Amino acid sequence: MKATRRDAIKTTGAFATLVSLGIVTQSQAQAAVDQAAFQVKTLDDALKAIGGTAANSDQVSVVSPDIAENGAVVPVGATSKLPNTTEIYLIVEKNPTPLAAGFVIPAGTAADVQTRLKMGQSTNVIAVVKADGKLFSATKETKVTLGGCGG
Repeated sequence: MKATRRDAIKTTGAFATLVSLGIVTQSQAQAAVDQAAFQVKTLDDALKAIGGTAANSDQVSVVSPDIAENGAVVPVGATSKLPNTTEIYLIVEKNPTPLAAGFVIPAGTAADVQTRLKMGQSTNVIAVVKADGKLFSATKETKVTLGGCGG
């Protein structure tokens, strides 16, 4: 049985929940997940890894500060009002590895995710949502005053 990118993303979301609850350590979660989709180096490759280019939608929103004082811990989230939302991805355009987070949204669950990301510089944060098998997105610029990725 060969693991697919979709399986890796689903597993990543499950392990992120377990890590946040303290049930599994971060190193245990990383050991269990195929990290290939999270190792791409360009925005285009990140979009390919999650299924292609997404259409802009006013039903998707990015929750991110206009100015982040510390790029090491930037609170970022996304919300989808689209019916049948099954996945949400957060992409930090100018990071060395742009695909920062992936979440699987179980049926009947509010499509609203929050996390903290590291940003090396001012950049666009892109939320990509999969709903009814199609990709939709929203973008928001966040300015970083103190670098987080090596800064």
